[in-house]
Amino acid sequence: MAELHRPHTGPPAPPAGFVAALRTAVRGETDFGPAARALTAMDASNYRRVPLGVLAPRDADDIAAALTVCQEYGVPVVPRGGGTSIAGQATGTGLVLDLTRHLNAILDVDPAARTATVQPGVVLDDLRAAAAPHGLTFGPDPSTHSRCTLGGMIGNNSCGAHSVAWGTTADNVRALEVVRYGGEVLRLEQGAPRQGGERGPGRVRAASSHGPHGVRELIGAHLALLRTGYPRLPRRISGYALDALLPEHPGGPDPVRAFCGSEGTLAVVTEATVRLVETPRARALAVLGYADEAAAAEAAPGLLPYGPLTVEGMAADLVREPAGLPRGAAWLFAETGGATPAEARAHAERVLRSADAVDGAVVTDPAGQRALWRIREDAAGTATRMPDGSEAWPGWEDCAVPPDRLGPYLRDFRALLAGHGLRGTPYGHFGEGCIHVRIDFDLLTPPGIARFRAFSEELADLVVAHGGSLSGEHGDGQARAELLPRMYGDELVALFGAFKDLWDPDGGLNPGILTRPAPLDTNLRFEVLPKRPVDVAFGYPQDGGDFAGAVRRCVGVAKCRTAKAPSGGAGVMCPSFRVTGEEAHSTRGRARLLHEMLAGEVITDGWRSTEVRDALDLCLSCKGCRSDCPVGVDMATYKAEFLHHHYQGRIRPAAHYALGRLPRWLRLAAPFARPLNASARVGPLAALAKRLAGIAPERTIPVLATETYSRWLRGRQGKGPGKGQSKGEGVRQDGKGTRVLSPDRVVHLWADTFTEYLSPQVGRAAVRVLEEATGRTVLPPPPAGVCCGLTYVSTGQLDAARRVMRRTLGRFAPLPGHPVVVLEPSCAATLRTDLPELLPDDPRAAELAARVRTLAQYLEEYAPDWTPPRLDRPVVGQTHCHQHAVLGDAAERRLRERLGLTGELSGGCCGLAGNFGFEKGHWEVSVACAEEQLLPAVRESEPGTELLADGFSCRTQLDQLGPPAGRRARHLAEVIAEGLEGGDGERSSRR
Repeated sequence: MAELHRPHTGPPAPPAGFVAALRTAVRGETDFGPAARALTAMDASNYRRVPLGVLAPRDADDIAAALTVCQEYGVPVVPRGGGTSIAGQATGTGLVLDLTRHLNAILDVDPAARTATVQPGVVLDDLRAAAAPHGLTFGPDPSTHSRCTLGGMIGNNSCGAHSVAWGTTADNVRALEVVRYGGEVLRLEQGAPRQGGERGPGRVRAASSHGPHGVRELIGAHLALLRTGYPRLPRRISGYALDALLPEHPGGPDPVRAFCGSEGTLAVVTEATVRLVETPRARALAVLGYADEAAAAEAAPGLLPYGPLTVEGMAADLVREPAGLPRGAAWLFAETGGATPAEARAHAERVLRSADAVDGAVVTDPAGQRALWRIREDAAGTATRMPDGSEAWPGWEDCAVPPDRLGPYLRDFRALLAGHGLRGTPYGHFGEGCIHVRIDFDLLTPPGIARFRAFSEELADLVVAHGGSLSGEHGDGQARAELLPRMYGDELVALFGAFKDLWDPDGGLNPGILTRPAPLDTNLRFEVLPKRPVDVAFGYPQDGGDFAGAVRRCVGVAKCRTAKAPSGGAGVMCPSFRVTGEEAHSTRGRARLLHEMLAGEVITDGWRSTEVRDALDLCLSCKGCRSDCPVGVDMATYKAEFLHHHYQGRIRPAAHYALGRLPRWLRLAAPFARPLNASARVGPLAALAKRLAGIAPERTIPVLATETYSRWLRGRQGKGPGKGQSKGEGVRQDGKGTRVLSPDRVVHLWADTFTEYLSPQVGRAAVRVLEEATGRTVLPPPPAGVCCGLTYVSTGQLDAARRVMRRTLGRFAPLPGHPVVVLEPSCAATLRTDLPELLPDDPRAAELAARVRTLAQYLEEYAPDWTPPRLDRPVVGQTHCHQHAVLGDAAERRLRERLGLTGELSGGCCGLAGNFGFEKGHWEVSVACAEEQLLPAVRESEPGTELLADGFSCRTQLDQLGPPAGRRARHLAEVIAEGLEGGDGERSSRR
């Protein structure tokens, strides 16, 4: 094991005077600190280039002013949207323009003209939502639609699944306002340009039909080359689209189309007018199964005459869960539209009948369609980790061939992979011949990087041999630009350079991209990481015990940057980003900071880094990323690891001592519950206690139980068999008259800290339900108590957590083969994941983790014939984020259905999240998280709706943030127990 890597030199500093001049010229925020530079050093590619700093311009005038200053000081500029580019074009060594913070307005939607005018930082889904009330949408829809921006889509000429019907971004942009390096402002339009006027530091003038001065002459001098040098296929994105400036181009030379796909190398977009298309009123999905991907590829062109909206393909390697897919080892998704559901379905059935598939199905249910599309959209991340856990990387995500060549091309591609000893699973836009693939390149060692280069060169030749394009989507960037001469020849690539020079004679815009590119095997983001694993506390079993390998999981697809809850409300990740909108508070942002901490160039103080600490401070440890991130980044674990090292040998925040060691304090406080509860109601005493404990002053201190769960259970069992259990079923007498429990007639119920000391009514209810459902006796907890270590883990006190866990394993020994019912989801998740990952060498840890069950899981498994009471009322509330991420809630959903509890529980995070919401400084974020989904759902519920929340944190958040008077959130066990007692009388009395 090794300590963190410490290089002697870091990236260069800005030129003298530049920062002051820039800040004088612009109104937007500038940041030249280590955190800002680290956060923008990478995109979703294999590449890393550390910028000088970041500017978030307020408006187009700010952009023009910044480009003027940058030209004066010779500082390069990199426009950046969502940072989801997968070829390296959103990275650079100069000034990054963050166009998402302020330039994110939809300026106009014109339903009559079917156009919209937007700023470059507008997220695609926001534009689609604005157009939807008019029955319109923006046609291109890459899988990153929830976080990619229109400016980035224009820069990369993004396409997405529906380009079969609606074309690429270039097909859907009507006009652009752009700023050149140096500050000149131009307007580009399709057709005849119109006259402009003054606008900011530069002048909006009527652009020629080609662009800047000299472009018309350049095109005129090379007509023959431009007419013959481009392959004819729908997904030809590579290079500059200079053929759009030919005089015979439909409608005349089109400078807008020529600009699209220029990857920030010509000018910076400040405003775009885009075409909107009519969206079908109804959609259906024909899912077709094939024997293998080549068969699916060869079948795809045959579906196009039926007019589908999209034809997507993927193989079984990328499917972690079947999600209703028909039989087969590869599938085509053919979406159809119609004016009515019946028309859309009939259209899909025609596609299905026409296909020579192994199996097929038509899906019309919107939820079913979303589930299937989610598999496809997550493939960019899923493909990054192969089923055996090995890593795979982008670099050849987007090459395209004519659709009728796709089958032969894929066979040749597979042979090329095998010849280099590489693996990868193609997927993508089969209807347009555009293929995505992540390949298990070794980008960590010189031989592996040499193989990466050799394979890339041979694959480029293979694509060209099949009449294809090196990029069929998302641009060339650094990944493929070096290879463009193999596709276009040296003469046409030289023409690209001349075109770039006319737009940007100083070479200040995104240098190293598209023209005069950096070599494809330089600037790799992995080369700065430590060569040997660093010392860590967790086992990281999915990453070979390597913390750097765990951090490498983040490839930057940025699903965590989704600003709104996913459709259906099931997702959790990333609550802090949805509240703050800051990259540093996204899962990706935190992973980037950890990467740079390991690299040691920008963030140089390793585990002591304040930049990483501050970014992790607002991580709720909800574990949502563990399940919602396509590659399974587990930021809660990384946070615990970091805090463990950061505070080693140092004074911790007060909340770590108070809340992180909560089980110890509750055990000591239990005998004094009544006087302590009374003291907590005295304002000055409560305020003093909260200040000393580092608790947010807005919080109310929870009430201690006057009788703990274990004390109640022991007292109850001392009086004889419980209700629902006859003497002799679970209890017998030994020779000395002592009561002994039969091993096959008992239930192990985990007495977690929250149930034991704060909500024993949940434990009492669970005992009632388990006895009724199984006829078994619930065993009392060990006299000394048990603890999963949750609060120690969440505050990074990992040495203490391991001591607590080992002590618990010594005290708690469930009978062989018996499951353990855990009522608190966060404790269940800790036992299932953190316990074996912190004690990887203790077989007892893995054994206990495998036995953990929720109440619903246990009842489904061990009382399948039990008929629960019918409650027949609606529910609203929260699925605990740890339950969602680690345990799943399928059994709970089925149990609620059997109980007659209707409605969906909220996704997201309640915002309390254990110690997080109680810590001083977290109140505003905690409340904002609750307001994102949970509180609105509760407020909108009808009287009589059951408030359901299995997590103590979720119930506490609801209690403290004000559900209607007389309504209390309850655990599912409490609701079932009430039903067993006979109804609403007891329910009312309990409230």
